[in-house]
Amino acid sequence: MPRSLDDDAPRRMSDAEEALSAEQRETADNERTTLRNLRQIVRNLERGVTRRRRRRFHQFVMLLIAAASFLTGALWTALFWGSPSEFVRVDIVCGALLLLSGAAALMAGKGQTSATLGDLEEALDTNRDSLRFLSALYHPTVQERRSFYREDVAGVIEQHRTDSRKYRRVHNTLQNLIMIGSASTTVVAALDTRNQYTWQNITIVSIGFTVTVAAAFTGYYKYRERSYFLLQTADAIEEEANAFTLGIGPYSEYGEDREAEALKLFTQRVEDHRNEQRRRQQQLDQPADQAASSSQPPAA
Repeated sequence: MPRSLDDDAPRRMSDAEEALSAEQRETADNERTTLRNLRQIVRNLERGVTRRRRRRFHQFVMLLIAAASFLTGALWTALFWGSPSEFVRVDIVCGALLLLSGAAALMAGKGQTSATLGDLEEALDTNRDSLRFLSALYHPTVQERRSFYREDVAGVIEQHRTDSRKYRRVHNTLQNLIMIGSASTTVVAALDTRNQYTWQNITIVSIGFTVTVAAAFTGYYKYRERSYFLLQTADAIEEEANAFTLGIGPYSEYGEDREAEALKLFTQRVEDHRNEQRRRQQQLDQPADQAASSSQPPAA
């Protein structure tokens, strides 16, 4: 059969491909929505199971305290039955503990849902299996995987920074305690003036304590070096910003039609300065025998 001139096959094929692509996108969106909802369900069940286990543990501890209080009071009463003054005080304490622990056990069990811990664990296992099955069937594109990786990396970076701040806070607290304790030991030893506390002796001891603490803090925290490097980085970034705005230096070759390339170069150079500042900061935090000598600023 001869082909009609009005038969627009390329257009129909293009429409079919667009319809198929739209259907695939809709299917992928539905899969992502299902996975997101299922992950939320799993997280909620995990939190519910954790809370239920914590409450059961608290109930067990409170009931154990109540039982121990009751047995202690009963045994003490049986041993000192002939001396009321001996067992009454102990019975009062045991009774108070019994009442408090019993009330705490009741409060721990109050407000729980009708679902038992076994039901929650079973639902959690079922939804986890469903999540694994759907995750195995769903194949995101390379761009989606990169986006997921970027989001995961942001969370990992924030977690590392949080842990770093926590350990730094603990370390600085202990280091401050060591430095102040060492200076205080020197001051206490210097106060042995055979009960002759004149204003000269007190002044000398106070000045010595202040100088010792100041020297310890200056040597440990390196305030001058940190100020120098921060000012150096700020000046370098300002120089890059002025060069980019005026179109001079490394940006003199980029005209108005290549502004995107100039902006890319500006971003890269500013990020290099910031990375260099981070490396210097890490070197300052290292012990003195590991820090690179080239990272130190020139002597004032």
